[in-house]
Amino acid sequence: MLGKFERYPLTFGPTPIEKLARLSEHLGGRVDIYAKREDCNSGLAFGGNKIRKLEYIVPDAIAEAADTLVTIGGVQSNHTRQVAAVAAKIGMKCRLVQESWVPFPDAVYDRVGNILMSRVLGAEIELVDEGFDIGIRESWERAIEDVKDRGGRPYAIPAGASVHKYGGLGFVGFAEEVRAQEAELGLRFDYIVVCTVTGSTHAGMVVGFAKDGRARQVIGIDASGTPGQTHAQVLGIAQQTAELVELGREITAEDVVLVNDYAYPAYGVPSEETNAAIRLCARLEGMMTDPVYEGKSMQGLIDLIAKGYFRPGSKILYAHLGGVPAINGYSYLYRNG
Repeated sequence: MLGKFERYPLTFGPTPIEKLARLSEHLGGRVDIYAKREDCNSGLAFGGNKIRKLEYIVPDAIAEAADTLVTIGGVQSNHTRQVAAVAAKIGMKCRLVQESWVPFPDAVYDRVGNILMSRVLGAEIELVDEGFDIGIRESWERAIEDVKDRGGRPYAIPAGASVHKYGGLGFVGFAEEVRAQEAELGLRFDYIVVCTVTGSTHAGMVVGFAKDGRARQVIGIDASGTPGQTHAQVLGIAQQTAELVELGREITAEDVVLVNDYAYPAYGVPSEETNAAIRLCARLEGMMTDPVYEGKSMQGLIDLIAKGYFRPGSKILYAHLGGVPAINGYSYLYRNG
């Protein structure tokens, strides 16, 4: 599906799939849980799902003779950290707009974790006091113009690399990679569970798994708290990506499955249930998840299993998208574990 697109290799190769046997047993043994470790996908500043997307975006930036990658996220954005790392790797400058998307009062929130690494990586960072929104932001557009005004050649990467023309391609590749691994493992996953915010990770999976009839088996766990806007954005990206890769079938609203029950109390703010899921997964499997994304998708997975959402005997693939460096911004919350 991706043969006609240029790819700039930034990952180690196919990410490993591991069985979470102790977690599966703890949750009653009715389903088998596996994790695909996108958090282990690259040596670039701890990697993560955005690296997979950027492999298909970087060739376009190079073709446009850009010298500065310009993107946006929250203060503890995993995406901005990954863009900063990629910029360093390919010899470009990086301009980051970091908005106040998360109402979290930890005293070191803007000095540790992702933003600390972005600073070490040499990115120019602008802190902007604006609230959360997955749409196109004026502060980002101003930053692009500012780079131009200073004689630079900016390349615009939207939040999450999502509403970019190539934003969904990386996770079409994820689906193709999973199919190859299923053949090696001698199994087939009945469901794929993924955290959803800006949308192109989920959208790419929908398109990629539509090829073998599993689009609706991709279960998105909303962590945005804006599910209507998020569903519409996932659908739009999926439709555009399906056309780009010549899928040969229409992606409809029903193909985008988004569970809306776990984003509370707000984007980037973990609930007690999120924290319980983070601790349970860590203590049973040694697998760390974060308070913003993976903790909430793990919370959703655990609760949906308890509610009987998945057929007994199902094999579930949990997409671990990375993001654990953000947990450092919540140090007081986890000071006692």
